Amino acid sequence: MIFKPTLAAALLLSAGPAFAQDAPAQPEQPQVRPAAAQPEVGSDWPFYGGSEGAQRYSPLDQITPENVANLERAFVYPTRDLPEPGARYSPETTPLKVGRSLVMCSAKNILISIDAATGEENWRHDPGVAAQAIPHAAACRGVSTYTEPSLPDGAQCKTRVIEGTLDARLIAVDLETGQPCADFGDNGAVDLWQGIGQKVPGWYAVTAPPTIVRGIVVTGAQVKDGQNRDAPSGVIRGYDAVTGQLVWAWDHGNPDNSQGPAEGETYTRGTSNSWTAGVGDEQLGYVYVPLGTPAIDYYGTGRIDAMNEYSNSLVALDVTTGQPVWHFQATRRDVWDYDLGSQPTLLDYPNAQGDNVPAIMLPTKQGDIYIFDRRTGEPLTPIGEVEAPKDNSVEPEWLADTQPVSLWHTLRKEPKQEKDMWGFTPIDQMMCRIQFRWSNYQGYLTPPSVDKPWIMYPSYNGGSDWGSVSIDPVRRLIIANYNDLPNYDQLIPREEADEMGVKPIYAPHDNESAHKPAGAGRGEGGGSVYPQAEEPYAVRVNAGWRNWGTGVPCAAPPYGGIRAIDLDTGETVWDEPLGTARRNGPFGIKSHIPFTIGLPNNGGSVTTAGGLTFIGAATDNLFRAIDVQTGEVLWQDVLPNGGQANPISYEVDGEQYVLIGASGHSFMETGQGDEIVAYRLKK
Repeated sequence: MIFKPTLAAALLLSAGPAFAQDAPAQPEQPQVRPAAAQPEVGSDWPFYGGSEGAQRYSPLDQITPENVANLERAFVYPTRDLPEPGARYSPETTPLKVGRSLVMCSAKNILISIDAATGEENWRHDPGVAAQAIPHAAACRGVSTYTEPSLPDGAQCKTRVIEGTLDARLIAVDLETGQPCADFGDNGAVDLWQGIGQKVPGWYAVTAPPTIVRGIVVTGAQVKDGQNRDAPSGVIRGYDAVTGQLVWAWDHGNPDNSQGPAEGETYTRGTSNSWTAGVGDEQLGYVYVPLGTPAIDYYGTGRIDAMNEYSNSLVALDVTTGQPVWHFQATRRDVWDYDLGSQPTLLDYPNAQGDNVPAIMLPTKQGDIYIFDRRTGEPLTPIGEVEAPKDNSVEPEWLADTQPVSLWHTLRKEPKQEKDMWGFTPIDQMMCRIQFRWSNYQGYLTPPSVDKPWIMYPSYNGGSDWGSVSIDPVRRLIIANYNDLPNYDQLIPREEADEMGVKPIYAPHDNESAHKPAGAGRGEGGGSVYPQAEEPYAVRVNAGWRNWGTGVPCAAPPYGGIRAIDLDTGETVWDEPLGTARRNGPFGIKSHIPFTIGLPNNGGSVTTAGGLTFIGAATDNLFRAIDVQTGEVLWQDVLPNGGQANPISYEVDGEQYVLIGASGHSFMETGQGDEIVAYRLKK
């Protein structure tokens, strides 16, 4: 049964409480820089999300619905970072545009600068990341830049490019030359393994761009899921952007580790990590960090209190101290892997009195979209509570009784029913209906079970994932692409998992398992098995609930869409499937049918003042221009590989460009390449 809140109960904002105002921090203030003016989006694309507030909006308007059909490729740049046989690459690269240069990172963290008009390479710096460091897949979503006011113009590394790497380093190079910044750490590199513990390649990796606020480089890291509760810490750290020195650490399991752990100790193991991009407010001096689940996703008994308090939370940290100011927990005691994967967005939004206040928008994997006063964490849109089912759970006493939901807007669809099961043949559909009947399912909060598989819908891919949303602040629209697929998962008793030979990432693997994603094995029931070592259960995850025979999903399409939402009311303006069947079909055979069906998608969009939203993301490997007013696709191009990356728009010599990384994605099965593709209007 699905529980829906009454209006009276729903308006009890922060019940639980869902958000918490943290006690003011009292530690000694470190020496940090005052607020500085930030570069604006327009001719340039200076931040991963375009603007400081990550709205993924360009004020350029040369390309319009009337002339978008005249787009042509300006250049295709190959990064020359291609996978070796057996390696998994999901580059997800979004360049920055600064001056006349595009700066970016390749899948294995090669830093590159190219001419923004021609694609001609200016320089490249290879930090030498070993293949063993690749976690799920090689990925580097983006880089950040920082300009130091105290350095004279023309000084080396006056403006520097900073990235985090798969082997857990921060790398800083000069924007103009690509040479390492000698003043940053050890000749341009800072070792993030300090205080983490035993170095296991692939278990702790940085894939998102750091957030830089008031000269402090703030970074978390991806900790590979499902291995062991005794995993690397999810500590968030701030480093001086010039020297690379540690300024503070926020270890929510042990606040005393603010200057690093004591000799011979580590930051708290297994805590919730932040693998996605944060966002900063230079004027407030806050950095907003989205956290995920602790180290074990699908079993929670035994987590420490601090994990229960901060997991799956948006946390506002004072960048001068590293201490939390407020936080909002989107999922309590998460056992569904509902990480906060989307980069939050800063905007102005009216409060209850009708006054515009500094706000922050948070999309979630469950599909809920929240807006808060970013100074205090007070909700600006209504939040309700729903009762969470516990039937068939292996830990009913530990699960949370209720969960927060957005009453303003959600991308989440109605629960699946048996009639929604689908297949290319009647036999496929029958088998999927049997699986549906044989599952535990009570809506999107159905807890993990061992007696039968359970249906998880939305899946851990969302709702919204790392591509986040784009905002048109003039037309007052949110453009949100989303996934609409269930997973079909089941807990596996420890003894059975051990007999299957599923091993965590740190254990020796035989030659056969060495070619699998580290820490996962294929289960007889379909999907991947993650060990959750030393817990009572491993878990089999059938991502997308693929049919046993044809390999297509059991649920009927659409599997993904894109929606425009009125920013003032939260009402849907339009909602369209995203993606055609051209690359899909039974047994992996491409149908070449151009019908729009709606596909799984990964990556986000850019919306422009010209009235267009540009997006790749879908697994049909098309790059689209969509009319923001109607949702109609006005133009598209076939990419060399999947466009699972956030696109950008910029200007050179009076011409507007649109660019996307089209390098494919191993998990989304959209090819493996190295191309960056830029477009402009025909001359």
